[in-house]
Amino acid sequence: MNMEWRFSEIKLYKRLALLAIASAVAISCGSSKNVSSSKKTPSKTVGKSENLRKLDSDFDGKISGSVKSILKDAEHYLGAPYKFGGNTSAGFDCSGFTVKVFQENNLSLPRRSSDQAESGKSVDIKTVKPGDLLFFATSGGSRVSHVGIVHTIENDGEIKFIHASTSKGVIISSLNEKYWNKTYLHAQRVL
Repeated sequence: MNMEWRFSEIKLYKRLALLAIASAVAISCGSSKNVSSSKKTPSKTVGKSENLRKLDSDFDGKISGSVKSILKDAEHYLGAPYKFGGNTSAGFDCSGFTVKVFQENNLSLPRRSSDQAESGKSVDIKTVKPGDLLFFATSGGSRVSHVGIVHTIENDGEIKFIHASTSKGVIISSLNEKYWNKTYLHAQRVL
C-alpha cells in the first residue's frame, strides 16, 4: 500500500513540474492576431494611419558581418510553423526562434521573451538597427509576451522584423502594422 502511494505522489510531482514548465513557456509568447507576410518575401510596406505611433528608425544602413549572419540564419527558417515550446525548424515559439538563431551564432539568450527583454541594453526606437530585439505585450498591459528580431529598416525608416507568430509561423512583419504598432513595448541590443 505504501509503495502505491509513493508512485501516485511521484506521478503528481511530475505533472506539477510539467505544468510549471508549460506555464513558463506560455508566458514567453503571446497571440499574434492580424499579422501579415508571405512565406519567402518580406511584407509590403503598410500605409500609416493617423492613430498609429511613429515607430521609425534613423538607421544608417551599415550592417556588421555578425548581424548579417544572424539575419541569414533567421531567414533560413521563414515559413517554419509555430509550435508552443518549440525551438527547432519543426516548429518555433517566438523566444525559441530567437534563442535558436542567436545560438547558431554562438550567442546565448535566455529562453523566455520576458527574460530576453532584460538582456543587453535598452535602445530607443529611433536608433534601432537590424539584429536588435523588439518586445511586445500581445496579451495587453505592459508585460512582455512576444519577441522578434529587427530584419530591415526601409528608406523611409519603417522597421520590419522577423519572428515566430502563432498564426503563420516564422514571418516578417512591420511595426507599421496596426497590431504590432499598438503592442510594441521596447527594443534591446544584445550584439
